[in-house]
Amino acid sequence: MARIPVNVLEKSPVLVVFFLAMVILLATVDHVVAAEGFRSKPIRIVCPAPPGGGVDFACRTIGDPLANRAGQPVVVDNRPGASGAIGAQIVASALPDGNTLLLASSSTIAANPAIQRQSYQTAMKDFSPVSMVSRIPYVLVVHPSVAAKSVVELIRLARSQPGRLNYASSAGAGSGSGLAMELFKMMASIDVVHIPYKGSAMATTELIGGQVETGFFNVIPVLPHVKTGRLRALGLSGPVRSPVMPETPTVAESGLPGYDALQWYGVLVPARTPRAIVNRLQQEIVTLLQQADTRERLTREGGDVIGSTPEQFAKHIESEILKWTKVVNTANIRAE
Repeated sequence: MARIPVNVLEKSPVLVVFFLAMVILLATVDHVVAAEGFRSKPIRIVCPAPPGGGVDFACRTIGDPLANRAGQPVVVDNRPGASGAIGAQIVASALPDGNTLLLASSSTIAANPAIQRQSYQTAMKDFSPVSMVSRIPYVLVVHPSVAAKSVVELIRLARSQPGRLNYASSAGAGSGSGLAMELFKMMASIDVVHIPYKGSAMATTELIGGQVETGFFNVIPVLPHVKTGRLRALGLSGPVRSPVMPETPTVAESGLPGYDALQWYGVLVPARTPRAIVNRLQQEIVTLLQQADTRERLTREGGDVIGSTPEQFAKHIESEILKWTKVVNTANIRAE
């Protein structure tokens, strides 16, 4: 806008009104443009995990309906490595315009800070939470050769033979499945040896073959093996039973009260993203999570659809970091 001399404004009240109206109009336009920013170009969802896993599934489940709502293509960019830290850093360094999103899991956002010995404030300084998407329980399974048909029997067996039983994790003790077992060990006061694998597929194969004896696994991949008897399900890691495995009790109700270790997924954007954009993204995500086909896909995987405010998600992340910091310190888990 051209500069108007002060003396001219003083002599013309009409010009003063006009000038103020233009200032307000331009500020409003800037605000609207910011709020609509993510509609101006393709949306990139960074997935800090390889294709085919739970995080990738969550990315693609929300990607298609988000593209339809935003009127722009949505690209899922798989950037695995360093327990999710590589993908997270890409988003942290991106322009805060609402066009680059991080679909993070609980192990990436809640466990990594604990392993890196970071506070909540340090861990979250590069991100703004948008909304939680869903949460999914693990299932505690054993090879049929293990003489335990319940959580109580497994705990009793492990206490009678400290260090003899072993468990598989899909990607190290700091992964979601590894942390679920470390919490189980801590609460049950047992010693079970950790056998890490590079991926859940190999860990499942080794468990079925009897090379390892137990572990927490994602429900859907192991469910067929439970039905055929090649694996035995003892309990679910969440606070309530799953409609996918309604006959399987929770760990909490089967001998370890208070146990709760859910895998969850949520959307974050770079810090300094304007609040108008964060709010608009949150509204779009919550709306698409309410769509029947999106809900059906997520619940079919054994999960609960959430959708939350940025404040609710931030509070949840903080509580999770505090929770897993205690587990990480007790198990002496270090960055690899």
